[in-house]
Amino acid sequence: MNGKLVILAGGISSRMKKSESSDRELDPQLIKDADLKSKAMIRVGENERPFLDYLLFNVYESGYREVVIVIGEKDDSIKKYYESKENIKIFSGLEISYAVQPIPEGREKPLGTADALYHALKLKSDWYGYSFTVCNSDNLYSQYVLKLLLESKYINAMIDYDRDGLNFEKERIEKFSVTKKDNEGFIIDIIEKPTIEVVESAMDKNGAIGVSMNIFKLNYEIIFPCLETVPLHPVRKEKELPTAIKMMIDKFPKSLFAYPVSEEVPDLTSKGDISKVKMFLEKHFPNLS
Repeated sequence: MNGKLVILAGGISSRMKKSESSDRELDPQLIKDADLKSKAMIRVGENERPFLDYLLFNVYESGYREVVIVIGEKDDSIKKYYESKENIKIFSGLEISYAVQPIPEGREKPLGTADALYHALKLKSDWYGYSFTVCNSDNLYSQYVLKLLLESKYINAMIDYDRDGLNFEKERIEKFSVTKKDNEGFIIDIIEKPTIEVVESAMDKNGAIGVSMNIFKLNYEIIFPCLETVPLHPVRKEKELPTAIKMMIDKFPKSLFAYPVSEEVPDLTSKGDISKVKMFLEKHFPNLS
């Protein structure tokens, strides 16, 4: 199965760079990485392997072979790393290409995740008619969920994480987008910055609250028109992927199936996450081949 996948890595990692670490034992080199590099390239792994190595390992093991990494126009560190003589053979089984997400004139950062995916699909017009998976570069999604989407019978699907299983602190988890599903498990809404009332109304019959970690299976010809026309968020002034997806399900009801999953997802949002991610990798990937 020649799985297709887009990894969104074109952001400027502003939250990581602005954050502080309370971990006095954290290697100064890792703090420097966090201040200067894309989050995906922070060397949290064994022998200073970057975080993205581990995601790509899971991607390959799950059956994906074509990967587009969206990178920023001012940061080609990802491309340089994977095309270097030392590293080009690491993932020789993956066909990796790079889509550059520009920063429009007058802005300090790119136009958001919907814009990032738009540039990836413009690069891969031969994917028209196919479905692909899209995910963040700063989350380590499991082989289980990656394979679940790849082998799904639905042309559009998402992983609907039980927020109590994610192992995040309360303050962070309360900011996650919550999902609302119909009785058949199809998404009817994805709500950002939910209020307590919205969260309670999204609770399922088992008391679980589903949240999005920005990993979706999408059909090219259905989502592309939404990416072309998605408006800027009125406050954040970015074109956001959840907004484009809501446009899609408004136009095509019952077009996005939600797979409920309860598991931990390592996340690199701020410097405070680095030690936790390192411990996870040491435990679950002691000898990454």
